[in-house]
Amino acid sequence: MPVLTVGETQISYTLRRSNKTQSARITVTPQTVEVVVPATASEEEIAGVLHRRRDWLVEQTRHMADIVATAPKVVHFVSGAKIPYRGRLVRLTVQPSDGTLVEVSFRNGFIIHYPCALSEGSRDTLIEDALRLWLRKRLRGDVNAFVRQHGESNGLKPRRVEIKDQKHLWGSCGQDRVVNLNWHLIFAPKTVLEYAVVHELCHLRHRNHDRDFWSLVAAILPDWEVRKAWLDQNEHLLVLHRLEPGPTRLI
Repeated sequence: MPVLTVGETQISYTLRRSNKTQSARITVTPQTVEVVVPATASEEEIAGVLHRRRDWLVEQTRHMADIVATAPKVVHFVSGAKIPYRGRLVRLTVQPSDGTLVEVSFRNGFIIHYPCALSEGSRDTLIEDALRLWLRKRLRGDVNAFVRQHGESNGLKPRRVEIKDQKHLWGSCGQDRVVNLNWHLIFAPKTVLEYAVVHELCHLRHRNHDRDFWSLVAAILPDWEVRKAWLDQNEHLLVLHRLEPGPTRLI
């Protein structure tokens, strides 16, 4: 992996050449720095792009490091651990049971039962998988309810709705009228999720973020700016980092 050195700071990045792009772009996330350039870009041109953006890159990578440091983290899925859910940190109660599967329920907190025979080494992974499945199902139910509430009454009917693990987007709406929502929105308050759903539904009528688009959003959600501001300011909370043992991963 190539490395950009700026003073005493070293920034590792991935370089990808694309026939579809006409100009270089750099994307910085908590996990990676990706540099995408035209397929014909020379080494000198790439070096020039990195040199011009070096101060911005240092600032952004430090910002992402701060996001990772403040994001919710869990070491083991045990009673007393907390994970984000609908805008707040929620406590886990984890108990053995005579069942054969990990079961997740919610009553003022997550209640998780795992088989007594489950080995300690595999317990965290299986609980994590069960939680992730439960959260995605709950998000799908919430999203479908908002689509019924706001879509049908405003003539905004998607062909279908998909729940995805999108890297850089909270949602998208394609020319095929398929609405995609990022499943990590389950960590945001329901009002923020509602805004994300309405935002994508409005793209069924207006493809761009022009005045007509935002007027339609405002007609459905008059306080959309407050909800959008929460999402912009708290996006670092909408991810859960798993710490030791093993490599960091997203739940």
